Order: sequence, then C-alpha cells, then structure tokens
Amino acid sequence: MKRRFDIYFPWLFTFSDFFAALLSLWIASVMLKFFGFFEDLGFFAFLPLGGAWLLISVLRKDYKIGRTDEYDRTLRSLLITLFWFLAVMAILWTPLQGEQNRWLLLLALAGIQLILMGSFRVSVHMSLKGYRARGKNYRNAVIVGKGGTSPKLADVFRIRKDFGINFLGYFDDQADCNQTRGGIKNFFEDAPKLDLDLIYIHEHLEPALVKKVIDFADENYIKVKMIPGGSLQLEKNLSFSKYGDFFVINVNDIPLDNPINSLAKRAFDILFASLVTIFILSWLIPLVGLLIKLESRGPVFFIQKRNGVNNEVFNCLKFRSMTPNDYADTKQAVKNDPRVTRIGSFLRNTSLDEMPQFLNVLMGDMSIVGPRPHTIPMNQTFKTQINRYNSRHKIRPGITGLAQVRGYRGEIENPHQIRSRVRLDYFYINNWSFLLDMEIMIKTVYELLFNRENAY
Repeated sequence: MKRRFDIYFPWLFTFSDFFAALLSLWIASVMLKFFGFFEDLGFFAFLPLGGAWLLISVLRKDYKIGRTDEYDRTLRSLLITLFWFLAVMAILWTPLQGEQNRWLLLLALAGIQLILMGSFRVSVHMSLKGYRARGKNYRNAVIVGKGGTSPKLADVFRIRKDFGINFLGYFDDQADCNQTRGGIKNFFEDAPKLDLDLIYIHEHLEPALVKKVIDFADENYIKVKMIPGGSLQLEKNLSFSKYGDFFVINVNDIPLDNPINSLAKRAFDILFASLVTIFILSWLIPLVGLLIKLESRGPVFFIQKRNGVNNEVFNCLKFRSMTPNDYADTKQAVKNDPRVTRIGSFLRNTSLDEMPQFLNVLMGDMSIVGPRPHTIPMNQTFKTQINRYNSRHKIRPGITGLAQVRGYRGEIENPHQIRSRVRLDYFYINNWSFLLDMEIMIKTVYELLFNRENAY
C-alpha cells in the first residue's frame, strides 16, 4: 500500500475531523450547561458550527500531514483553524449573540475545542506515523551523489521509520559500498524500473548533471530535493528569499522574524501583563512597598540597567530586596547574603521581587518568556568568554525562560552554568513557538511551587 492510502486519507481525515469537531462542541455544550449556559440548545444546534469547521479545515488543507512533520506543526495548524472558526462563530452563530457573557463563552469554547481537537489530531498524527513505521504508505527514494552529508540523510531514513521513506541506495561514480546501486550513468538506466517517488541530489554534483537529473524527474513525475552541505546543516529551519528569478537562502532567520509570529507574541505579552497589572500589581505594589519601607530606608523599586533586544539598555524593575549598597550591579546575590533584608529574603524566595517586570513588558522592554537579561558588567564579561553569547539579544529578554525551567537559575557559580544557559537561550530563539511559550510558563509555575533551591 504505497499510493492508494494517499487517495483515501484526505477523505478519511476530513470526515473524522468533522465528527470529532461536532463531538467536542457537544461536550463543550454539556459542560457549559452545567454552569447555566446554552440550556435550550440541542445537539443539532451545533451542526452549523460543525459545517463551518469542515469548510475551514478543507480550505486550509489540514489533512495534509507531511511525512516528516512533527506534532508541533499539527498543533500550530489547529490553532490557525481554531482562530478562523472562532471568528466565524463570534460573527454568525445566532445562539451566541443573545448571551451577555459572549466573549467569556467564546474563550471557554475555544479552550475546550483546543484540548479535545488537539488530542484528536495528535492521535491521528501518531497513528499515521505508526502506520508508516510498519512499512505502509512508503515512498521509494534514492540519493544521487554520495559523500558529505548524504550518509547522514541515509541514517535518518534508517532510524526514522515513521517518515515512511524507503531508501533504495546511492548512485555515484566514486562511492563503493553495499548501498551503491551504480554510477550516475546507471541512474538514468535503472531509475524507470525502481518506481521512484523521491530523488535526493548531493549539492556537489556538477550543475549540468543536476539539471539533467531534474529534467528526468520532471519527465517522470518524481519529486527532487537538494541536500545542503555541512555548512548549512544548522540547528534551525532554513528559509528562502526571492529576488526576481533568483533565490537565496536565509541562513540565520528566526521564527520571530515573521511579523505574524512577532505580533502574536507581543499581543499575548500585552494581554497577560495587563491582567497581572490590573488584578495583582494594583494591590501588590502598595502592600510590598509599605513592608519594604517599614524595614529599611531606600526606594521601593530596585532599578538596574540591563541589556535588552539588540543589546539596547533598559531599566529593569524589581522590588528592592537588599539594603542599598555599591555592589548591586557587580556582585551577585549568594546564599545567606548579608545585604538581603528579611522582607527581601521572602520576596526573592518566592520570586515576587520580579513581579514589577510585568511593567517592563507593558513598556516593550521585556517579554513574558525569553532569555533572562543580565547586568551590563556581566554581559561585558560573558561575551568575551562564550561563543555566540550576543545572539541571545536577538529578541526581547523574558521574565522567565527555557534555561530557568531547566534548572539554570539563580547564582552563576561556574562557566558551565552560563554556557548551558546560553545554549538553551539559543535553542529557544531558533525554535520559538507559541506552544513552547505555554510550556515554559506552566513549568515556571511548577518551579515556583516545588523547586526553590536556587532562589535566594
């Protein structure tokens, strides 16, 4: 079963997705009826919403789950579909128009739909991967040109059976191994007999030969992919820019260079920080400020110059947790630090001293999630000691970050700790996603509740 499955799968996915959406909407209505909403609605009232979901899903081609796609891509696709679905629901679905708390209900429906449909689609994706790992729905592939990074790709095919790519071997004039089927000349003779779906071309092949292989593939309806050399096998996704008819590879683009991603992250930051400011900081600042003033003289806030996005300096806000001293910028806090006040010790142990940084988020200096900002003297030191240290300033610094939830928080006692922080910051910057931000925020709450070893 090689190609036949691809004929039936879009239909199978589309209809099962439709029924799953209807079921999740019905479950959502049952849950909301418990709180007194939608009491007069039956199951059939949700059929128009199911139809809207079906239409949006088909138009967006959600059934196209690439054989090398990971689960985060499936969830990102679901989020976009859910966004359009909610827009249609908010505008056109009549039962919602008469509700006083329509936006609250819309958010509740969105949350339930995201959980249930996310579980369904990830389950489908997992089943599809398992099906391919058992040797079904495969694609026949060869590599033209051996050497460089070609063997690494062959290893990927061997290890990742869930990709469903059946590697048939190399065609190369120099290589001689048990996977070599013959020279380049043999490729044009043998390829028509191999029922090929994919041809991978080594980048070092001569341009004339590359063109000949591509022309052959076009004639025989075979997909062609180029294998980048070692210098482009980076820990990030490559993108392309087009200048007329000329293409160039964007080597160091990051996800937040995309205006939509950047806007979504900033919109979430503003919304979340606004809620924290209104419902928490509005009473927390006066209360903590009074306690700080009662214990020691000095300002309520400790304002420290730190490096932000593009290394620009900003004023980072914290509740003052130490007695005023001349070493705040150059000497890190250590365990049992005599400079820390009693209320300051409590604030640092609970991380409440960082809460004013939500104001930094509103001012645009920081984000909820991102690399933690260091003091200017620390930055000057670390950038001379650690390779690519400054790359962590490509985006706004965060109140929390990937390094912090992986255990690298608090005092930096040895070079390994800062190198590990930078490595995790680099990974976050190059692999940002909204779901990764949510994961980090959830893990931050866990760390605050159950892991306080390095908080002092």
